[in-house]
Amino acid sequence: MYKFLVCTSLSSFAVVSQPRIVQASLRVQKDGVGHCTKVPRNVNMERLQNHYLFYEISRRKLEHIEKYPNAKVISLGIGDTTEPLPEIIASSMAKYAQALSTPEGYRGYGPEQGNKELRKAIADSFYQDVPVKETEVFVTDGSQCDISRLQLLLGSNVTVAVQDPTFPAYIDSSVIIGQAGDFKDEAGKCGNIEYMKCSAQNNFFPDLENTSRADIIFFCSPNNPTGHAATWKQLKKLVDFARDNGSIIIFDSAYASYVMDDCPRSIFEIPGAREVAIEVSSFSKFAGFTGVRLGWTVVPDELLFSNGFPVINDFDRIVCTCFNGASNIAQAGGLACLSSEGLKAAESLVHHYMDNAKMLVETFTSLGLEVYGGTNAPYVWVRFPGTKSWDVFSEILEKTHIITVPGSGFGPGGEEYIRFSAYGNRKCILEASQRMKTLFS
Repeated sequence: MYKFLVCTSLSSFAVVSQPRIVQASLRVQKDGVGHCTKVPRNVNMERLQNHYLFYEISRRKLEHIEKYPNAKVISLGIGDTTEPLPEIIASSMAKYAQALSTPEGYRGYGPEQGNKELRKAIADSFYQDVPVKETEVFVTDGSQCDISRLQLLLGSNVTVAVQDPTFPAYIDSSVIIGQAGDFKDEAGKCGNIEYMKCSAQNNFFPDLENTSRADIIFFCSPNNPTGHAATWKQLKKLVDFARDNGSIIIFDSAYASYVMDDCPRSIFEIPGAREVAIEVSSFSKFAGFTGVRLGWTVVPDELLFSNGFPVINDFDRIVCTCFNGASNIAQAGGLACLSSEGLKAAESLVHHYMDNAKMLVETFTSLGLEVYGGTNAPYVWVRFPGTKSWDVFSEILEKTHIITVPGSGFGPGGEEYIRFSAYGNRKCILEASQRMKTLFS
């Protein structure tokens, strides 16, 4: 069994306080700095946590580096890719960028919906056996950006349901747009959001029979943070639930390329999904585009609002109003990704990270820990019973110089868990595994 080390000496353990949920005040500090306008602060911003989860992780990492400047810090925290871009992809972007310096190669604004050739390539590559049309594909600068655009599309008068634990951007964007209500400290939840518990006890899929109706259902598979990929049977239940309740599913398939078994990679593999779902996805984790920024959203023609108006028409208006289109250079890289050589290179990156995940799973399993994920996603979800996840995060950081992510940062359902990312070079993963064995043996 594992041993959770508790340090009582302040000299041997850096006390890192848990982030608190705060209500920001409109009180003005009377220190003579700045100028107070008559513009009130957006009250929804006051309902947000003090910092976005991954900003908080980065802040604590910097504090730790300042405290231990000679330590070799290994990041298994924020899911940022680490391996170089495949040469075919990088050279395609470089060639396009260089051509911009010539009269023949210069291009300015492109279609807000994306390069037509790339839209077709996405439909052909990722939806080969699924009826997705290129005109339903909107090329963007990433799925997280699209989550906020979809929130703008839907407005503040809809109700929202999320998996618990869940990717924090779904909740934070719901708070900002005005859907979430006040945060309830005792429950660790926003009052107007339906939290669908997804734990090992229910195979990481919500009990839909006891789930209240919501207009919008955010659902991520493979899931961040648990690493669970929903089965066809599970997603069929979700689609039927949405159809019965007149809801819209926003399906996040950013990690679809990591599915190694027969679990669906797209919600549109499920019959009837075109009438109840929108899908957002990304090149970030598939091809290492976390810094390049490229993604897409699929809005089917059959998806209608309650008044019969096509959702795709309004999303097109949102895109045209709020977005000038993805970078032409990034889109050139996207086309290279979807060439036969590019797909093979991207698949090699995915397998590298999944081999890392396998090593982490083996490490924690050997320590007698309760381990999930790591088979269809680059995240390993490890339980530390009877603990607070921020305490475990701090203990691991202090004793091993390894950055992780506390499970409670993904919602109350993540308490007692730590998420370990498999994004890293092999040497770092091996070193991290050895440090964890030393700590918990």
